[in-house]
Amino acid sequence: MASAVLPSGSQCAAAAAVAAAAAPPGLRLRLLLLLLSAAALIPTGDGQNLFTKDVTVIEGEVATISCQVNKSDDSVIQLLNPNRQTIYFRDFRPLKDSRFQLLNFSSSELKVSLTNVSISDEGRYFCQLYTDPPQESYTTITVLVPPRNLMIDIQKDTAVEGEEIEVNCTAMASKPATTIRWFKGNKELKGKSEVEEWSDMYTVTSQLMLKVNKEDDGVPVICQVEHPAVTGNLQTQRYLEVQYKPQVHIQMTYPLQGLTREGDALELTCEAIGKPQPVMVNWVRVDDEMPQHAVLSGPNLFINNLNKTDNGTYRCEASNIVGKAHSDYMLYVYDPPTTIPPPTTTTTTTTTTTTILTIITDSRAGEEGSIRAVDHAVIGGVVAVVVFAMLCLLIILGRYFARHKGTYFTHEAKGADDAADADTAIINAEGGQNNSEEKKEYFI
Repeated sequence: MASAVLPSGSQCAAAAAVAAAAAPPGLRLRLLLLLLSAAALIPTGDGQNLFTKDVTVIEGEVATISCQVNKSDDSVIQLLNPNRQTIYFRDFRPLKDSRFQLLNFSSSELKVSLTNVSISDEGRYFCQLYTDPPQESYTTITVLVPPRNLMIDIQKDTAVEGEEIEVNCTAMASKPATTIRWFKGNKELKGKSEVEEWSDMYTVTSQLMLKVNKEDDGVPVICQVEHPAVTGNLQTQRYLEVQYKPQVHIQMTYPLQGLTREGDALELTCEAIGKPQPVMVNWVRVDDEMPQHAVLSGPNLFINNLNKTDNGTYRCEASNIVGKAHSDYMLYVYDPPTTIPPPTTTTTTTTTTTTILTIITDSRAGEEGSIRAVDHAVIGGVVAVVVFAMLCLLIILGRYFARHKGTYFTHEAKGADDAADADTAIINAEGGQNNSEEKKEYFI
């Protein structure tokens, strides 16, 4: 803000001439008379103070210009544009620009709005107070222009893994010059900017050199501008498209436990991912021919009824226009799983035959086969002991009953039938024991 003191006579004459020249014909005479009367009645300006404030506005919006007087005594207030043309004299608008509208007029303030501000409206606007001596103060209108166009350009629409590409972002016709920031996903990168000025407007171009890899495929590259006329984030972006050679992985589908034994089946699936997607997936056996009983079906390899001649390294190969890759699977066929024969027992009254349980373990079956063999051996041993104990118990019981086979005798009295009574019969029987015949009865 600045202020100046003008000569009273010359300033009034100049103001009258300017106002009259810019006013419509119907108001010209009235304005001249008003100016002359005001100049003749100017009071002393002791104690009055004229002040304004600078204005910053975004292009296309509304600027408000205010001429304020402290300790006013009803002196005339006038507002002029940068070309010294009168915009408002008191509450009259001599200038034909209808974008200027009176917001407030009093002895202490003249407030005017300017709609649809453009870059041509920038400059100093003068407030004048007709005192003795006259006072003048100016306000500066600064117009901010946001970028009219924001463009991002990638050197190549499709890049190859490991390649370095150039990305450019341009922010056109802004005021002041914009600041450009780069992001790849959520990571900020540093670019190199150049500023070009043309007719008080600025065009900024930023260059980013980017080395891409397969993880960058589908990731956005963001160009973001920072400018005082821009609220929030003004940005544009492009998604990277990166081609890369296949990534190969072999998955065992069967057997589920992962242990391959003789007689089992093996099924392997080859998973290949790349950009572009590999269309050719090939199975080979390293340093040997593929087994005759192996079945190939696209990415799947199936070998039925495994045997030790199938041992070796099996390779899955995949390729695309970028390159090729492979993954290996080493097959080792173990012995078939151990089986436990059921125990057999032959029992007679005198002899017992018990089979001897033999556990055969496969030394190459690994830790899992060893644990299973030990479990079977323990169970078989317990069963054999129980069977043997039962046989021994049967033998002991048989011999016990054989030893207790006996002879039982019954004696019947002779002559008891001839006795007159029971007592006589008993006496005769007791006395006749020596003469009685012995009867024997055997119980087996």
